[in-house]
Amino acid sequence: MITKETRADRTFDFLSGEVILIDKPLHWSSFKVVHEIRKAAGVRKVGHAGTLDPLASGLLILCTGKKTKSITSFQNLTKTYTGTFRLGSTSETMDLEAELTGQMPIDGITEEKILAARDKFTGSIKQLPPMYSAVKHKGKSLYQLARKGKTVERQLREVTIYKFEITAIELPEVHFEIECSKGTYIRVVAQDIGQELGCGAVLSSLRRTAIGDVKVENALEVAEFAALMRENKLINIEV
Repeated sequence: MITKETRADRTFDFLSGEVILIDKPLHWSSFKVVHEIRKAAGVRKVGHAGTLDPLASGLLILCTGKKTKSITSFQNLTKTYTGTFRLGSTSETMDLEAELTGQMPIDGITEEKILAARDKFTGSIKQLPPMYSAVKHKGKSLYQLARKGKTVERQLREVTIYKFEITAIELPEVHFEIECSKGTYIRVVAQDIGQELGCGAVLSSLRRTAIGDVKVENALEVAEFAALMRENKLINIEV
């Protein structure tokens, strides 16, 4: 596994397969990260173990070569996120990627009400996958349909919120930390809590801090990885 702690001048085999920890920057798509790592490592076969939206930052686990067969094992691990909900706002994407479509008063929203709403979305819950998501419908991603103004019927999915802490309240922003199962949409958590409080909410920031026991603190930035490759501090035996 290639991390911040990886010893320089070690030999790697990206074709046979390596696991790389990357800290995805804000506003980058997960695909762009894969493209840059593919280019830096000089290997075509690179995949990631769980998409992060462009407005999210944090841990991506990338696998190269034959190690891409290990992606599913990473995808099935729990995920930990920190971020903020913005109360009193709504949008089609449930975050700030789209224009806000509604503004509602948050008078009367107290810490007690926020914590009570939080408790209703802890443990085993059901979520409706958002239209702006990569979930497939008849071979097409839902977001492709959503961008054409289409909405299709979706099935509720059961997910688990193992830990849900409200770490600070600075209205209209509510700061949180969530540990959850595979397939959990934090944007949907934001929307559902907003509906529970009667004022609406959007996801205003998100950072993935861990996948299982793997921490973002040990991840390389894309530019750091590229520099290590360029300076031959990570040596690909296929080169």
